[in-house]
Amino acid sequence: MRFRRFDAKKSVTWPAEQILFGGPGRGQSPLKRALRDDLKRAHDVKIIVAYFLPTWSLRRGLTEVARRGGKVQLILAGKSDVKISQLAGRSLYRRFLKSGVEIYEYAPQVLHAKLIIADDIVYIGSSNLDQRSLQINYELMIRFHNAEMAARAREVFAASLRHSRRIDLEGWRKSRSLWQKIEQRFAYWLLVRIDPYFAKRQWRALPD
Repeated sequence: MRFRRFDAKKSVTWPAEQILFGGPGRGQSPLKRALRDDLKRAHDVKIIVAYFLPTWSLRRGLTEVARRGGKVQLILAGKSDVKISQLAGRSLYRRFLKSGVEIYEYAPQVLHAKLIIADDIVYIGSSNLDQRSLQINYELMIRFHNAEMAARAREVFAASLRHSRRIDLEGWRKSRSLWQKIEQRFAYWLLVRIDPYFAKRQWRALPD
């Protein structure tokens, strides 16, 4: 079977909904662009994702919401089927916690949910907030600007929060050994630098 390159980074828009397609190729991820713009105005942000390794601009967007007095809550994987992704995501915890972002780890089972709420805006679909989802994989997200849907999404978030363990800054500092810090930094470097490089080379090698 032969695969051909397909640049799918685009969006389809209706009055209150957008379908955001992501994939390899030139141009910025529509999800990244839309979410970054929404974070500039947001006061209450709630995110559930399995793999969390956002780009620098999204990290800045999240921390700025907290620094200007807004609320940012993340439910991330306490148990993961991709250990290296969990390690890489945990390398960012200290910076987020210092900025006032609340971090929780979902405890009952491996986390696969994807839900983003920014005030009255809801994102649902296939994409995580990691390098592969934002830059490499083919993904589809739907962005709804709907207050009623956002209220129901917050109920889903609250239900998941009851089964999650909060990570606090002081406890996180004390819990990590030097070896764990090295593991987490290495995982971050591998997934942010090495993995995207080889994935993009493979994509460019596909026939036109």
